[in-house]
This record gives sequence, structure tokens and C-alpha cells, in this order.
Amino acid sequence: MSGTNKKNSIADVLRELLNYNGRLLVPIAVSLLFAAAGAVLTIIGPGMLSDITDIITNSLYADIDLEAIGRIGVRLLIIYLASAILTYVEHYIMATVTLELSRDLRRDLSRKINVVPMSYFNTVSYGDILSRVTNDVSTLQQALSNSLPSIISAATQFAGCLIMMFVTEWRMALAAVAVTLIGFLIMGLAMLRSQKYFTARQDNLSRLNGYVEEMYSGHDVVRISRANDQVKRTFGGLNDELYSADWHSQFLSGIMQPLMTVIGNLGYVAVCVVGAALAMDGEIGFGVIVAFIMYVRLFTSPLSTLAQGMSQMQTAAAAGGHIFDFLHAGELPGEAGKLAAPEHVEGRVDFDHVRFAYPDNPDKVIIKDFSAHVEPGQKVAIVGPTGAGKTTLVNLLMRFYEIDSGSIKIDGVPTGDMTREAVHNLFGMVLQDTWLFEGTVRENLVYNKEGVTDGQIEEACRACGIYHFIETLPHGLDTVMDDSIAISAGQKQLLTIARAMIQNNPMLILDEATSSVDTRTELITQKAMDTLTAHRTSFVIAHRLSTIRNADLILVLKDGDVIEQGTHEELLARGGFYAELYMSQFEKGAQAS
Repeated sequence: MSGTNKKNSIADVLRELLNYNGRLLVPIAVSLLFAAAGAVLTIIGPGMLSDITDIITNSLYADIDLEAIGRIGVRLLIIYLASAILTYVEHYIMATVTLELSRDLRRDLSRKINVVPMSYFNTVSYGDILSRVTNDVSTLQQALSNSLPSIISAATQFAGCLIMMFVTEWRMALAAVAVTLIGFLIMGLAMLRSQKYFTARQDNLSRLNGYVEEMYSGHDVVRISRANDQVKRTFGGLNDELYSADWHSQFLSGIMQPLMTVIGNLGYVAVCVVGAALAMDGEIGFGVIVAFIMYVRLFTSPLSTLAQGMSQMQTAAAAGGHIFDFLHAGELPGEAGKLAAPEHVEGRVDFDHVRFAYPDNPDKVIIKDFSAHVEPGQKVAIVGPTGAGKTTLVNLLMRFYEIDSGSIKIDGVPTGDMTREAVHNLFGMVLQDTWLFEGTVRENLVYNKEGVTDGQIEEACRACGIYHFIETLPHGLDTVMDDSIAISAGQKQLLTIARAMIQNNPMLILDEATSSVDTRTELITQKAMDTLTAHRTSFVIAHRLSTIRNADLILVLKDGDVIEQGTHEELLARGGFYAELYMSQFEKGAQAS
């Protein structure tokens, strides 16, 4: 599930962002300067309104100086227009910068998925990773775009108003500040209490997304197993945890704004009372009171903005923590100086005393001491009971994992000396778990391979017995594979076999590629597979031993060791473990029939 419980502060995430892309500093700084400048211009307004009030007050027993009022009005208009322009520019810059940031983060998260070790996905669910790429990046982008400028603008406005109030009338300023300090205290306490809930919310959201992804991908199994009630209970528990963390975070952040409004109103009361007393004593004019009423509004409203902005930034900190924890996860070792794949591959494979244990459980050795020699063009079947190490052996051959000791060589070159991409390009794979994406049949068949003709596609599809099915589709090869197309598991399997034929890699890995087809289709497919594996070194992970009787070499694994090897006839003649496995399957088949 979640790969980390690390708590990240707002400052930590901002520091991570600048370390991630230092170029962000300049546009963000410019944007924040514009926000601060707009706030400063806004602060100038109340002083001019005070001047207008004094002009009107002094003109109660004389003519009103309309010319002076007009000049001040024009200045106010220019100031507020300039403030609006600065605010617009600031929003434009921040929106552009943060959208580019989210694009880059998603790009790097996508790249990161391909360079973290396979063992990483043993501890972090795919749903969790999906949540980081989508939800967390969007949360971070929106918070930075909306909240950071608002916080800077509010802080500037707050500080500017504080200065202007003390310059205008220090006693009224003290009255307003005394009331406002209560707001700061409440906001600080709420932030301290709420940060852990914002972090918990993102963690619980990732866990919930991971569980939903797992359950929906295995929905058929859930229904067949009648596990609906259990799934609902588990989902309900995760949902309740998310609700609790979300409720606490939203409650603590939600009470800030109404409390700030109440405190702002108390500030109005304090200013009015003190201002009235000073005005009655003749120490100040009505213009000062009008200016202070405006200043109090400009002084207390930033508190609400700061409270809301800090709440959003706490959410951003939790989301950013998730993102950067993944970006900082350990990667596969670099491959500078590694060899490319040989231009001509014969397909000779040597396993020399291979030993391996999964990194997350190093004490449990899966492959203990495996040695074998495979000649070019041989069809090698790997058999054995569950947990014997069959799939692990293929993963090591493909360099999905690095061996602990020993070596695996292809045409005499250790796979560890070649780049992972070079090793992967040597093999075509057909797995039990079929994978088709939403695209045309043609795109699924020629996946990532250029220059494939319709003739080659037709030849591969006919060899696999899937061409008739493709002809029945509404648009043939150009039919889009989506939920509207009814396709069986066996047909999916045949399409993936045809894809392997079209890829035409020099070596093959087949993981019980005919497991999802019926007996008649299996005969057609088996013939196609024989054509496919001809003159190619191929490794077949076999569960039904009847499908690998024509293998050139059968490796029998048990508890991580090769206990027998030879042809089908040789192994049966020995009467050992392979013979027991074969006869047990034969007896089960006879009983089933």
C-alpha cells in the first residue's frame, strides 16, 4: 500500500520543488512580487478615501472642492486598475508555471516507474502509484497556483496595513492589533493540529485507491468467490479511515475562516469605540475613522486568506511528500558502459551456478545453485511445482532482477554486461496474463514495431487461428478494442501469440501460452507455436506437461534446484520426480474425463 509515512512540512516541499527545478524560482518570485505590489497599491486606497472624507467634512459649511475630489478619484482609479493588472499577470504566471510543473512531474513519475526495481512494487500497490501520478500532482498544482500568491498577497497586505495604521493613529492601531492577535493564536493552534490529518488523508486516499484498483481488476474472482461482503467491509473500513482524516482536516481548516470573520468584526467594534472617543475629544477627524474602518477590513481579511491558503498548502505538503518520496526511491543501477545487444544472436544460453533471493526477503533463497546449458534453437521447458522458481528463473534471464551470484550468458556474453533494454529486445514474451490496450487490433498486434505489412499481420494471425475472428469484427484490423467488442480470454491469448510472432525476436519466453484456449484451438496454437519456436531458443514455463513433450530439454525444478534434466522420454524412463508429476496429471485427466 502506501510506501511511506514520512511527514513533510510546507517548507520541506517548497525546498524539494526548488531542488527539483531551480528555474521555478525566477517566475515564482516575479509572480509573488506582482502579488505583493498589487496588495501595496490596495493599501494606498484608504488613505485617499480619508482625504476625501476630510474634504467633505471641512466643506459642511462651505463649498465642496469638487476639483480636489476629482483628482483623488482619478488617482484611486489608476491605483486600483494597476492593482488589477498586476493581479492578473501574477495569476497568469503562476498558472503557467504550475501547469508546466505538473506536466514535468507526471513525465518524471512515468519515467520513474520504469527505473525503480521490481521489488519496489512488492511494497507499494499500483493504485498507490496511480494516485501519486494523478491525484497528488493535481492537488499540488492547484495549491501552488491558487494559494501561494494569495498567501504572499495577504501577508503583504497585512504588514502594509499594520504600518499604515500605526502611522495614522497608533492608539486605534493597538486596539485593532490586540483583537487580531487572538486570530493568530487560533490559526497557529489549528495548523499544528491539522497537519497530521492532511498527511493521513493523502495516505488513506492512496490506500483506498490501491484497494479499489485491485478489487475491480479482480472483480470476476470476487463475485465467483462470493467475497462481496468481505470486500465491502474492507472498503468500508478504508473509507471510514479516509472520512475520519478528511473530516478532521476539513473541520480544523474550516473553522478558521468564520473565526477570522468574527475577529474582524470585533476589530471593527474596537476601532469604532476607540475612534469615537478620540473624535469626541477632538484629537482626530472623521476621515481617520473612515480610513481605519477600511484598514481594519484590509487588516483582518488577510487572516481569513492566510488561514485558507495555509490549509491548502498543508494539503499540498502532504501530496508533495508522496510525489517526492517516490521520485527519491532507489533506482536500478546505471548502465553507462554496458554493451548493446549483438547484431547476430545465435541463442546459446548458459546458467552458471546462479543464486538468487528477492531483495525484500534475502533470507529466503529461491534459486540456490542453478546451472544449465542451452544450445541455439533449442526449446527448453521449465517445469516444477508451485514455488519451485520457474517464473523467478525467467525474471532473472530477462534481468528484471539481478542475480546474487553466478552468471547468465547469452552467446557467451553475461547478461549483466548488457543493458537491460538490450536484453529485453532479445526476447519475445507470451504470458498467461494477456494485455491488450484500447486501440485498434492492428495497433495491438504491431505494438512498438515499425514497418509491419498487412501481409505479415495476416500470416501471423492465420498461423494462430485468430484471423477468422478478426474478419468478423466491424472494421477488421482497424476495429478499436474497447468494452463494446466481445472477446474471450482465449481470443486475447491468441492475439498476444500473434503479436509475439510479428515482433520476431530471436529468442522466446512462453508462460503456458495456451492455458486459456480450448482443446481444438490448443492444437492449432501448438502447431503455430512450433512454427514460431523453430530455429529460435525458447523457454517455456509449463504447467500442463502434455504441451512440452516435444521439448529439446526439460529442466525440472524443485525448491530452487534443478533436480532433473533431459527430454520427455528420458525423464519418463528414469521414473523420477518428473515421471511422478506427469503421471499424476495423466491420472487427474483420466479421472476428469
